[in-house]
Amino acid sequence: MLRNTGLCLYRRYLPCVARRYRSDCGQAAARRTSWVVAVSHRPKRMTVAAVCPLPSCLVTSARETVSGGRRNLSFLVGAAAFSLFSYFGKNESEEEVTEAEAEIILLLKKAKLSIMKGEMEEAEEVLHQALNLAHKSGSTRAIIYTYDLMANLALLTGKLDTSEKLFKETLMYMLNDGVQQNDNAFIEISLKLASIYATQNKKELAVAGYKFCILSLEEKLEKAAGLLEESLTAEEKCNTRLLLGLCLDSYGRYLLNNSSFSQAQDMYEKALKICREEQGTEHPQSIILMNDIAIALEALGNHEEAFAVVKQASELARKTEHPDLHVVLSNLAMILTYQGKEHFAEAERIFKEALEHSEKKGDSASAQYIQDGLAELDRRKKGS
Repeated sequence: MLRNTGLCLYRRYLPCVARRYRSDCGQAAARRTSWVVAVSHRPKRMTVAAVCPLPSCLVTSARETVSGGRRNLSFLVGAAAFSLFSYFGKNESEEEVTEAEAEIILLLKKAKLSIMKGEMEEAEEVLHQALNLAHKSGSTRAIIYTYDLMANLALLTGKLDTSEKLFKETLMYMLNDGVQQNDNAFIEISLKLASIYATQNKKELAVAGYKFCILSLEEKLEKAAGLLEESLTAEEKCNTRLLLGLCLDSYGRYLLNNSSFSQAQDMYEKALKICREEQGTEHPQSIILMNDIAIALEALGNHEEAFAVVKQASELARKTEHPDLHVVLSNLAMILTYQGKEHFAEAERIFKEALEHSEKKGDSASAQYIQDGLAELDRRKKGS
């Protein structure tokens, strides 16, 4: 049973603002129907669906004890919860900020600080004040940024129906304000909506959303590469590629949770290529993606290849003192456990090393998983 860390560490990703939705789930002549149209209908009341159980060789993250879908949402919020808010701040130097907008900015900063401190009720109250002021001022951009932050707050607190509605409102305001549909922040919100649908087990909408995000960004990068004059700055290109990596990673996790292991491997490998090129082989996210690739390979029965990948990941994790070294080590030990009695001693040694790291970090879920691995190892020793 291998562990998926469920973390996203695209720390260099600096999202811009807003634009574009298309879907790849249409049929032949209309294979790119509007994703905005698809998600703009008001949904019936939704509940969080149980995650598709992973096969016996897999288990979800130590750090997150909830479903794979919720785990996906958690790392998306952590990666880019305040992107539109950041853009608002950036535009202050480009456009004149009204007195009302300046007051709204202060309220948004106050709400963001409350969120960071875990004071969610206080943040919600402040955001409602900001939204009322934004509507009174008639500032569309202030309404957009406030809705986006409210949606992220709802996402953080597990209010998926509310978050979905607020993200949709954000997108519609952006479109009505003349925003184009292929900018990074629009894709970012689309990715969050796709992950919400994945959690709600709305598979068609989830897959359509993930594919839209990936195809749109790939096309954007291809178009930029084909122009004589570079249409994206170096920073914009880097940010767009990192966002594409985030989309591939998120879709890969969805596919893994739904037992589509070969497709998941493909998504993870594409994400890893981007991460290595933009951030380096030793970047924390590169190591996480190698771990995830090993999970997909193990599930496909490619044990030797999975072992080689996770072994390399563990070596890099040790070298860089990766915060999830214990998770990678436990996966390495688990693979060794199933490779025969000649590997039992090494598996036990690595399990114990992983256990020591997890206990130092206070990661009780990982510690329990490792104890279970040691128990399985003992059973195999007795049966050999």
